[in-house]
Amino acid sequence: MKTPVTDDRLPRYQRLRDQLAHEIAMNRWRPGEAIPTEAALAQEYAISVGTVRKAVDALVSEGVLERQQGRGTFIRRPQFQSSLFRFFRFQGPGGERRVPESRILRVETVPAPSAVSQVLDLPADAPVIRMQRLRLLDAQPVLAEEIWLSQALFQPLLEVDLDREGPLLYPIYESLCGQVVASAEETLTAEAASEVHARLLHTEPGSPVVVIERLARDYARKPLEWRRSRGHARHFHYSVEIR
Repeated sequence: MKTPVTDDRLPRYQRLRDQLAHEIAMNRWRPGEAIPTEAALAQEYAISVGTVRKAVDALVSEGVLERQQGRGTFIRRPQFQSSLFRFFRFQGPGGERRVPESRILRVETVPAPSAVSQVLDLPADAPVIRMQRLRLLDAQPVLAEEIWLSQALFQPLLEVDLDREGPLLYPIYESLCGQVVASAEETLTAEAASEVHARLLHTEPGSPVVVIERLARDYARKPLEWRRSRGHARHFHYSVEIR
């Protein structure tokens, strides 16, 4: 397994933290699987148990690992299934929460635009997968998504019917491509709907839409996916408790 480039001036526990994160991202251990004990890791890397504990503590605090009392330390599997719907609320006639269905409109390979190559940390014009997806309720579009992925990492997606694989993409990334999304950063903005997005969302050009931009990363913090989700402003809901 290739060793990640690291700075020898860093403390030994930090270098071990980087090594473990790299090995997790390379699927040495799978999400939900236990890693070796601290004693076993200390023996493997020829360092003290205390140094191993500090490295493991760092990964626990970052949400990469989780300790389970009496069982050991496990690779944490993040839950992203409903994260988008923290902001967009879709309800049925009785007020019950509903999750829109997914429909893939297009999957194609293109040279990476400049913004995409920068965000995904790819060479200029590297081949990338561009995916367009709609989310619908009662056959009416409520979200339009544009998703960008490195073709080198996600080639198997081009060989299957994604609509038949299920509505959630992250489990497909893992099962078909071996790529696990461990964390994501989201930003929210608002804009006037372009003619393209107005047509997709069955609304008027210039009408308000909310944009959620997400950058998803693996366990080693390497960028995996960049997506933009646009939805009708009338479905947008934001609340926060401040103390």
